[in-house]
Amino acid sequence: MQSLTFNKKIIEDIKEVIVSSRQKVAYEVNNTMLLAYWNVGKIIVENEQNGNIKAEYGKQVMKELSKELRKILGSGFSVSNLFNMRRFYITYPKFQTLSGKLSWSHYCELLSIENIDERNFYEKECINSNWSVRELKRQK
Repeated sequence: MQSLTFNKKIIEDIKEVIVSSRQKVAYEVNNTMLLAYWNVGKIIVENEQNGNIKAEYGKQVMKELSKELRKILGSGFSVSNLFNMRRFYITYPKFQTLSGKLSWSHYCELLSIENIDERNFYEKECINSNWSVRELKRQK
């Protein structure tokens, strides 16, 4: 019969492997979704009239786009979310500058900050202090 200490060691080792793997999967899923939303924003911007589409025309286009995408892909493509994706791409024109440590919800909250320096400050604080979206909202 093996000792209880040995069994605890095995359990801790297995736990470490599983927790680490789950964190890697979550990071990869998050990063892949950020890239997808960034690319959706890029497609929207590139298909506008040189990125300068009139507000009323833009709202109508986004409504139709939202309607079609929701039919095909399901939820997650509301008009406001499409505008967020567009703004995400415009605000972060280089995907490499994004942090996979932040979620789409973090970035949506950060996009509401107009001042670039202020937005950069909160973005760094979210990463360095591991802020949740709720904490980011509280700190703003």
